[in-house]
Amino acid sequence: MTTIPARLRTPLAFLPFLAAVAVAALVGGLAAADARSVYSGLDLPPFAPPAWLFGPVWTVLYLGIAISGWLYWKSGGERRGLTWYAVQLVLNAAWTPLFFAAGAYGLALADILLLDAAIVVTALYFRRSSRASAALLLPYLAWTSYATALNIAIVVLN
Repeated sequence: MTTIPARLRTPLAFLPFLAAVAVAALVGGLAAADARSVYSGLDLPPFAPPAWLFGPVWTVLYLGIAISGWLYWKSGGERRGLTWYAVQLVLNAAWTPLFFAAGAYGLALADILLLDAAIVVTALYFRRSSRASAALLLPYLAWTSYATALNIAIVVLN
């Protein structure tokens, strides 16, 4: 049996975090096959972003989420923080199928409100052992807060 050298163990530990985030992104991506047509068919508020913006923003955010989880783990953070990390990933993965595939805008709103709260709790846990890991979640929280406002407006307008 080959042992992985200690200097490689920590960088390789990034891969499960990247994989977990990729699964959340993949679930969303599969459920969003008709996202552009659904989005363009909705009555949108004036502050709604163009559809093309979502892909690049989420790519950057997902990378930050993966790095955040890895930094927290690397810092020796508590298991409870990693549990909240997993919870927010599950809520993240659930939003797109609810919104785009099911057209359940109200359920998607409930999901994203829970997601916002889960990100806050995750960041608070992460901050205890790694300020950098918590800081990396702030753009994610900002974007999901914006998406929450957009989701609320879509529920009201549609």
